[in-house]
Amino acid sequence: MAETISISEAARRSGVSASTLKRWAEQGVVEVERGRWTAAAAAQARLVARMRERGHPLAEIRNGVRDGRLATGALEDLLPGPARIHTRAEAAATVGLEEELVERIMGLLGTPMAMTDRISDEDVAALEMLAGVLRNGFPLVALLQLVRVYAQAIRKVAEAEVRLFHLFVHEPMIREAVPPLDMAEDMQRMAGELLPAVSPFLEYIHQRYLRFYMEQDVVGHMEADLPLSRPSADRVLMAFCFVDLTGFTRYTEEEGDEEALDMIERFVETVEATLPADATIVKTIGDEVMVVASDPRMLTEWAVGFLTLFAERPRPRTGIHFGGAVYRDGDYFGGDVNLTHRIVARALGGEVIITKAAVEQIGESEYLQFESLGELTLKGFPEPTELFVASARDDMT
Repeated sequence: MAETISISEAARRSGVSASTLKRWAEQGVVEVERGRWTAAAAAQARLVARMRERGHPLAEIRNGVRDGRLATGALEDLLPGPARIHTRAEAAATVGLEEELVERIMGLLGTPMAMTDRISDEDVAALEMLAGVLRNGFPLVALLQLVRVYAQAIRKVAEAEVRLFHLFVHEPMIREAVPPLDMAEDMQRMAGELLPAVSPFLEYIHQRYLRFYMEQDVVGHMEADLPLSRPSADRVLMAFCFVDLTGFTRYTEEEGDEEALDMIERFVETVEATLPADATIVKTIGDEVMVVASDPRMLTEWAVGFLTLFAERPRPRTGIHFGGAVYRDGDYFGGDVNLTHRIVARALGGEVIITKAAVEQIGESEYLQFESLGELTLKGFPEPTELFVASARDDMT
């Protein structure tokens, strides 16, 4: 049974007067069993107050409370708010950074411009960590990119946590008509078990991938040919690959959005499950996946084998190129990336098309054979590009 708190404590936690809490309880706007206030009820009252500030009528809120739609308010107790607020100038003076840089970092972390002058103790502690990194010589331009990547990645993590909790925990409870306070307490208990495990698990994943990419970086430096090992400071040499589904728009029109979404999920999951260790998914855009790798031979061999897994429409197709790109914020940009994107559009379903640059890097392969398509003009590129169809050698099929 949940611990009972006094109404004065409930008022303190919710920011609502005791008299208003009594009235809301009598009206059924806040669920209170036999006059016993709990942390869940106080959290519910806090959420009701917030809804009232937004202009929602009490009748509408009462319905939301009764069917459990507002039960998530109790979860906020697991994420305490800031104890103290600082101005941007105060925070900058504390951590030894310029105000403009503090504002920029807070913006990268998703803080609206109007709120960058309200900085919490937790924000100051994070800024102090970044200031220490800069004092030890880490380049500012690289640090800002890392902050942006960290923020984008963790934002996706937090969004997934909330969405999946809603879909697989909250919604089933609503359908089963679980009493609102029981619902709030059950969700608080489950979240209380999950949240402490998140940070150490993310740290484990981070270190696991960090070791892998450090090894890949060292190997890449050792194996690179001397003429190609001197890219500019912000460019990297990689094999770029785009994979998409041919005729996907028509497939969606014929089969419907849900079937199309299922197809995309199966497609992306198959890419993830079959990629060689050297390769990484950079991003997915609809039915298209961008992959990079340091080894074009391994990437091409994977692509040829991957396409054989799809016998029915919409079949994947692939374009591969080896070249240089600017690396920014976890993504790759430049003419060679754009060229790869154009190449995949020339491929048929089940076909892997690669450039001469990729063929030359691959060299001899026990698995692959290449058929020249000649020099083709690609949209946006004035000079023709020599392309090849890559496939499994005849004696391997």
